[in-house]
Amino acid sequence: MKQQHLLLIDGMALLFRSFYATAVSKYFMVNTAGVPTNAVQGYIKHLLMAVEHVNPTHVAVCWDMGSVTFRNDLYPEYKANRGAAPEELIPQFDLAKEVTTAFNIPNIGIAGFEADDCIGTICEQYKDQMNISVLTGDRDLIQIVDENVQVLIMQKGMGNYKTYTTSLVWDEFNILPKQLIDVKALMGDSSDGYPGVKGIGEKTALKLIQTYDHIEGLLENIAHITPGQRKKIEAETEVLHLCRELAKIKCDTPLLQININDCTWEEVPSTAWDAISEHELKTIHSYLLKSSMYSGAGEIFSS
Repeated sequence: MKQQHLLLIDGMALLFRSFYATAVSKYFMVNTAGVPTNAVQGYIKHLLMAVEHVNPTHVAVCWDMGSVTFRNDLYPEYKANRGAAPEELIPQFDLAKEVTTAFNIPNIGIAGFEADDCIGTICEQYKDQMNISVLTGDRDLIQIVDENVQVLIMQKGMGNYKTYTTSLVWDEFNILPKQLIDVKALMGDSSDGYPGVKGIGEKTALKLIQTYDHIEGLLENIAHITPGQRKKIEAETEVLHLCRELAKIKCDTPLLQININDCTWEEVPSTAWDAISEHELKTIHSYLLKSSMYSGAGEIFSS
């Protein structure tokens, strides 16, 4: 019997990545209904390539559900530096979920939390029952790597991944995955809009956590660090604790317990071919015809 293996997809990361890959040339792939499909086609292609790569028994996609989360309650400026989504991308959010459903893949999200939190929660629920692979472009998710959880970070091109396991995290950072939370708390994250400790960069933050294990250990031994570092950290201890809460993926999100059987992956269903035809997703159609998932089903687009 094939060992159970769950593939979790960071839907928003794939969708945005796919949009900007073609938007630079304004290649929006508008169908005859006037709806852009460039992001959706790239997203689905990324998803299917990951399915071929991982060969999972189960697949699910997690989504952000709006721009406001519990982190904004903690820190109103969280992600406030991000602009509105491009006009051509907006109709593709719902279309991406519709096509995902057509592939019999669940869309999972909960208001007030990010896709990362949903992914972390599902991993916490199922990591002792099956192997889990997480596909994303967001390195923040490396913090949830565990013995049965690996994180595939998309690289340049399609179908190329850097696969983070506990051993690779140790080899690259010389710390445990969960300690990356404390590193991010110290250095901050400009893309997410939280500051960290002013004047503490990535190299210094990593060295401090390698030496003192975590924020608490650092503060207990603050007399042993350089005077400059001590002054910076003591001046922003409150900010440091706040940034740790912002950096930490919440792995106990109050999600309804998902039914893992709903995530079962077997083959491309007929409903997927119908959606591909209806929305004129020709790139996906062509990819499937050449893939290992093609079983002879699927209508060929007329030329």
